[in-house]
Amino acid sequence: MNRYQQLAVLFKQQIQQKTWRAGEKLPSVRVTSRCHSLSNGTVLQAYQLLESQGWIIAKPQSGFFVAADVERPQVIETSTSINPVSINDTLFDFLKSQTSQKSLKFGSAFPDPSLFPLQVLNRSLASAGRKSNPNVVLDNMPPGNEALRRLIAQRYIQQGIPISHQDVVITSGALEALNLSLQAVSEPGDTVVIETPTFYGARQAVERLGLKAITVPVDAKSGMSVEHLESIFSQHDVKACWLMSNFQNPTGTSMSEGKKRKVVELARQHNVYLIEDDVYAELYYSEQKPSSLKTYDFASMDERVLHCGSLSKSLCPGFRLGWVVTRRYNQDVQKLQLLSTLSGSAPIQQGVAHYLQNDSYDNHLRKLRRTLLKRQQWMINELKRHIPEVEFEVPSGGYFIWLKLPKGVSSEDVYQNLKQYNILIAPEALFAQSFAQAGYIRLNTSLADQEQLSNAIAKMSQEINLLLTV
Repeated sequence: MNRYQQLAVLFKQQIQQKTWRAGEKLPSVRVTSRCHSLSNGTVLQAYQLLESQGWIIAKPQSGFFVAADVERPQVIETSTSINPVSINDTLFDFLKSQTSQKSLKFGSAFPDPSLFPLQVLNRSLASAGRKSNPNVVLDNMPPGNEALRRLIAQRYIQQGIPISHQDVVITSGALEALNLSLQAVSEPGDTVVIETPTFYGARQAVERLGLKAITVPVDAKSGMSVEHLESIFSQHDVKACWLMSNFQNPTGTSMSEGKKRKVVELARQHNVYLIEDDVYAELYYSEQKPSSLKTYDFASMDERVLHCGSLSKSLCPGFRLGWVVTRRYNQDVQKLQLLSTLSGSAPIQQGVAHYLQNDSYDNHLRKLRRTLLKRQQWMINELKRHIPEVEFEVPSGGYFIWLKLPKGVSSEDVYQNLKQYNILIAPEALFAQSFAQAGYIRLNTSLADQEQLSNAIAKMSQEINLLLTV
């Protein structure tokens, strides 16, 4: 292949990938010549080839522009991959599909963004930015913005957990908080316990850190088996346990107060550290916020719970703001953060602190919980109307439903079939260490478009019935 042909292929790929969009001007012949160390004549040949194939058009005295989509040749994409599908492949495919603007993200891990006060938050960011000084970056290095840490600590104190702002480390989202916490209390080769099914981030973290995992089952009706957990702690040298005590992802179940107390007692007895993922705690539907494992840990000097929280599910998705509450491992978490991501975003920390200080976060939360409950109730009625053969428990918070499919129906088949109609659910393979369970899918109940959702549920019913007849 000649050099002008190679350059033409490169630009064609960039146009296919939307790096250059319809109507946008390509770099001039002179600029492209300089960037690729080619002669002007070679670049001109490449552009002329693309023009003859319908990818670009030439405008006299203006240059070369990307042709409109309707003028381009149709390209049929084929896959040449022969690698076996792993959890990484499945997860990558799922996460990439969530970026599609055409799809209904029925299995998304994120709440409907229209539920959040983004305009108010943007004003807070702008206001904080106007007041910032040249030292702002240094002021927001680990453990993070002091004003923000104080505001977070005050909320814990009001919930009966008497921590100090010095116990809080701000992180780039809850996932970083959880990963740093796990790293702080374990080393490669250690044995840890994770739930099954569980948030896929936990499975990825264990694999990435070179840890050995033992799974403890979580049932949507009865929750995690404390007896099973106690047996694992007794029979194995377990260093840490990563778990969700409230509105577990994906099942939506919550531990009772007795279970929470017992789990902390077991951790203390067996010298195990608990990594508590509590990102959905503010999304409760009852009159009172549920307690956390940290509630039963703060009174002891033998701290066992590294508590991880976030505002991503309750206030500002996409801002990537989380934290770890730990006194014993505070310095260790800070050191690990400095050696990995250095720190969280200084403007984000300042802006959120400004919002929490000057706007009514609690009023927003009350409205958010009412809306989430209303949407959950609507979806439950739709599921019962369209797919009476499926089973599920109704969570008392959060925005997930863990749907049990009829016997013999594969969640992977339902997932793949619905993808053809741009309906994206979350199949069991993302959450389960093994495939011993019955087929399950996770649905997001926070979405707003009732007509689109009703049509999606009807289509899901149709696909399930078709699979039952195979």
